[in-house]
Amino acid sequence: MTGFAIATDLLFADPNLSTPALYQQSGVGSEREVRVMRRNPDRMVEFGAAQLVSDSVVLDVRVSDCPELAAGDRFEIAGEIFTVQGAPQRDRERLVWTVELLPWWPDPHADPDY
Repeated sequence: MTGFAIATDLLFADPNLSTPALYQQSGVGSEREVRVMRRNPDRMVEFGAAQLVSDSVVLDVRVSDCPELAAGDRFEIAGEIFTVQGAPQRDRERLVWTVELLPWWPDPHADPDY
């Protein structure tokens, strides 16, 4: 294990920097407990000639916790469910994924009781 891997593990174990989450691949199957670092930066969004500031949710998660992370995977953090938007990006050392999340909304056509 490299020094970077050891440092990354220590950072994700720190409760002041990371938070527990449940990870579910493709939104199906069993959930797995992971630790994540959540950020909520403002994003500039262009709408016609206007530029708007929009909230976003960005997550860092260890590659070792979610080796096959992909668009459509889900995270539950403090009771909120999010889905991975777009392709996750790994850091230079290939230790941490960075992903943008969207709030998850159930598909009313998939559940007849919805």
